[in-house]
Amino acid sequence: MEGDLQIFSLFAENHPYRMAEFKGSTADFVDAEETERTAGKKTVKRRRREEELKEAEEDDGGGGREIENGQQDPLVVLGYDLMMRILGYLDARSVALSLLVSRDWHGAASSDRLWGPMCEELWIGKVHIPRWSIAPGLSKLTTYSRAMMDSSRARIMREDLCDHVWEFHFNRGASDYWRNLDPYWKGTGPPMRRYFHPDGSHSADPGDKVWGGHESCYSVVTGSFTDGRIREHYVRINRWPHLCISRRHDWGWEMSNFLCAYTSIPDACKEGGTGPLF
Repeated sequence: MEGDLQIFSLFAENHPYRMAEFKGSTADFVDAEETERTAGKKTVKRRRREEELKEAEEDDGGGGREIENGQQDPLVVLGYDLMMRILGYLDARSVALSLLVSRDWHGAASSDRLWGPMCEELWIGKVHIPRWSIAPGLSKLTTYSRAMMDSSRARIMREDLCDHVWEFHFNRGASDYWRNLDPYWKGTGPPMRRYFHPDGSHSADPGDKVWGGHESCYSVVTGSFTDGRIREHYVRINRWPHLCISRRHDWGWEMSNFLCAYTSIPDACKEGGTGPLF
């Protein structure tokens, strides 16, 4: 019995719980021993779980395939091909939000396989395709993003004027003399056309009855506030009243005043696109 007590005392000296902490019987110490053993097992299990998650994250390249609340990343569970099919049913905004989930989701949601068809759908019914959005070497995601950015642009540039052919007609504010010469009002032929050139000149088709062969030049005028907001923006031809600018939902341009109006003619099939290359 004395030997057992000596062994017990020696064990207690090296145990995390000191004998001084136990004023009760030997059974109290045994209970504490069991508690410590149970806590140790939980610690081991927790560390093992952390190591498994870390290994899974390293195998995934840090893509964020962690298990949270017992649920796995759908990209892991369903696989890449099935997730691509699911993402293909979402609209562009939803797919764009998927880019923010993780590195792996960004890789899947930015695929040309998804954004290629979206670009084709976006361009349906559009009269112009911006040159900036289809520059060589761009991903389809970048193409889509640039096209949307350009579609919201209300400031017309010299490249826009020169790249497009423009239909021209007089408005009701013009006198009867000019409207009687205009096939738009008389219905006697195709609309008149106007052309803007990089050197600042402005011309019409040969034989145009309204044009008369006179020289014409244009300028794009943009006034801004000190904070960068546009104060006024218009196109002026010779010394005639300035033309106000507007952008249609089909990405076309319109310029008009009380006398006349210009409308850009559709040219979505033009190779290389149109407009400025920012």
